[in-house]
Amino acid sequence: MSCRIPATCLAAALAFGSAAGVRAAPSDAQQAGSNQVLAPAMTAIDVDEHLGLDIDRGLSFVDHTGKRVTLGDYLDGKRPVLVTMNYFRCPVLCNVQLNELTDALHKLDWTPGDEHFRVVTVSIDPRETPELAGPKRQNHLNSLGRGDDVDWAFLTGDALNVRLLAAQLGISYTYDPEQDQYAHPAVIAFLSPEGKIARYVYGLSYNPNDLKFGLLEASEGRVGSTIDRLILSCFHYDATLGRYGPFAFGLMRIAGAVTVLLIGTTLLVYWRRERRATA
Repeated sequence: MSCRIPATCLAAALAFGSAAGVRAAPSDAQQAGSNQVLAPAMTAIDVDEHLGLDIDRGLSFVDHTGKRVTLGDYLDGKRPVLVTMNYFRCPVLCNVQLNELTDALHKLDWTPGDEHFRVVTVSIDPRETPELAGPKRQNHLNSLGRGDDVDWAFLTGDALNVRLLAAQLGISYTYDPEQDQYAHPAVIAFLSPEGKIARYVYGLSYNPNDLKFGLLEASEGRVGSTIDRLILSCFHYDATLGRYGPFAFGLMRIAGAVTVLLIGTTLLVYWRRERRATA
């Protein structure tokens, strides 16, 4: 299923274009404005959702410590994994996305590496190394404020493994050699504990509840409390927005259950009073 979120692509295009600068002469700019034609590179930025696809666990990367790892190392069969694809030298889009993700994780009552989930960020630039990934990760852990023992891996890899992962996730991006920058969509993918693609959430900012709901869905009920799952039943995923929104039937169901509980409690109290009165 192909999913194109205009706001996402626009954000990527703006980030890409702001670094490129304005070069056209006034007449060229007017002509470009009148034609409203995107540069060829912009047409390559897209997300083609591969829901239900199993990610190749054998894809090989290097983590922020310099250790050789595979994607399967982060799939323990118990916890879902939140995945982003960025690059660490990115001047605009990646910084905004990762900063906003860090802020959402800070507001979340779960921590990456606890019994609920893990986070993996993979660089799309095959030239980047652990020497760049390590400090980048530490900056975000400092902002997160949950200590250094947080299970958020920053990975680098060769072009083949990076492209294979992006293709399996359905994430398309492009490289501009003139500006030495990448244009890419802002998206989070949620993997099940076994590595099956379960959900995508789009945008440059994230509601902590969207992260929790995505992880609950991806975990297939293996993480979160009964109350968390009950709240999830009141929301549904809006594919047109790439986010979660209230679900009327779910809210009515919860309201009905609360009403029944209140009526039952009232009747129980009344029954007990009647028994005392007749005793």
